[in-house]
Amino acid sequence: MSDTRDQPAVWFPAVRAHSGADVFTERLCAALNAQGIRADITWLPLRAEYAPWSVPVPRPPEWATVVHANSWLHPRFLPPRLPVVTTLHSCVHDPALRPYKSPAKALYHAAWIGRVEAAHLRRADRVVAVSRYTADMARRVFGRSDIEVIYNGVDTAEFHPIDRTAPNRPFRLLYVGNWDARKGVDLLGPILRALGPDFELHYTADRNGRHTRYALPPNARCIGRLSGEGLVRAYQTADALLFPSRLEGLPLSVLEAMACGLPVIAANTSSLPELVEPGKSGWLCPKDAVACFADAARRLQSRPSDWLDMRSRSRQNAVAKFSRSAMLDGYVDTYAATFLSRTRDWPA
Repeated sequence: MSDTRDQPAVWFPAVRAHSGADVFTERLCAALNAQGIRADITWLPLRAEYAPWSVPVPRPPEWATVVHANSWLHPRFLPPRLPVVTTLHSCVHDPALRPYKSPAKALYHAAWIGRVEAAHLRRADRVVAVSRYTADMARRVFGRSDIEVIYNGVDTAEFHPIDRTAPNRPFRLLYVGNWDARKGVDLLGPILRALGPDFELHYTADRNGRHTRYALPPNARCIGRLSGEGLVRAYQTADALLFPSRLEGLPLSVLEAMACGLPVIAANTSSLPELVEPGKSGWLCPKDAVACFADAARRLQSRPSDWLDMRSRSRQNAVAKFSRSAMLDGYVDTYAATFLSRTRDWPA
């Protein structure tokens, strides 16, 4: 392999975990190729996360000049001669997560993932976090002070609003995401009951069927597992995103909703204040405050002019700060700086 290149070319070794990290990797790789920067993904089986010694180490492509990996990737899969850019999607060692972990998961994170991440971050040339909250938490846990922030981005051409002059009747709230306690899904039923028949909730199904474990009132309707045009349409035809999650690294569903012009009603916790401007693009409520979430929805329903203003502001913020092009620019600059700094150390 030649040691001099005109521009970075990016290889993604990644564990297929069927998670948001997979979506991030796929979207970023596609965006790089669309911009003329060569990039490719080598998918590893899930056991590479918990039994990395059982998976053969793939060879990087001959053309690759930069490796981009997620922080949970065991360092045995990182080639020694190539510079590494690492993304932290969340910090599972955050003390605020403890109430939502089983004893087995807590042990797994502490005894295994923590060691893997620490070793990985020592190897990485540059470390990127998807939010200021995630960066701050990772600095405390791992002691690495040079973590930069590049927000996740969405395709604001694909995720776009449609012309709306007034909200639906009943006012339509939308929940998109998995169904676990950390996401605050146990609050959805109480919020809908407090709001009554003038409001409805459309919600996506959990991939493991966990949404069926929750007792929801008649004004809540499951719209199944959505992707592509169906997901975009669900955002476009809703009136607000209801997102009572208790802890987030940086949720793609909120960014997608904003790009489609949805005001967001979210909990005032973790990274969510970095996304939602209270009173301008949505409302932030104290964690677990059912009455506050219900009041915020009523405020949007009863003030159509404010609702329209918030739709516009959400869209503007998504385009300005959370577009795929903004994310791509950030990573291209990071790849270039990493590539150039490492090539200075290579022999002529």
